[in-house]
Amino acid sequence: MAADPALELTDFAARLRPGQRLIGLDLGTRTIGLALSDVMRAIASPLKTIRRRKFSADAGRLLDICRDNDVGGLIIGLPLNMDGSEGPRAQSTRAFARNLATRTDLPIAYWDERLSTAAVTRTLIDADASRARRAELVDKMAAAYILQGALDRLARL
Repeated sequence: MAADPALELTDFAARLRPGQRLIGLDLGTRTIGLALSDVMRAIASPLKTIRRRKFSADAGRLLDICRDNDVGGLIIGLPLNMDGSEGPRAQSTRAFARNLATRTDLPIAYWDERLSTAAVTRTLIDADASRARRAELVDKMAAAYILQGALDRLARL
C-alpha cells in the first residue's frame, strides 16, 4: 500500500505560496462538502457540495475546482472516533487522500473533524433552518468548520 500523503501542518504550511487559497473537504459516503479560504488564509467559506460518483470523476471535479480557484493545498477532515482511534470512515478518508495524491502535487493535510457535522447541524437548527435546508447546507458548512479550524491553527504556527 502507498504511503499516506498527508503532511503535518508545519510541513504543509512550508509548501504553500503566498496568496494561494486552501480548500477544505468533508468527505461523506454520498457527498463531498467543499469550503474555500480567502487569499490571506484567514476565513473559510462554504463553497459547494459534490454528489459522489466514481473516484476518478470526483477527483477530476475537485481538481478542476482547485485550478479555477488557485488552490495551493487541501485540508481533508479526518473522521476520528471520539476516543481518537480510527475506524472504517477514517481508513476510507486516508484511501481517498492516497488516490488523490497520485493525481496532484498539491499538499494535503488532515484536520480532526470530530463533531464538525454535529456543531454545524446544531447551528442550523438554532437558525431555524428546515430539515431540507439543513441537508442542503450541512456538508459544505462542515467543510468550512474543518477548514476554519486548520486556518486558525496555521495562523499560530
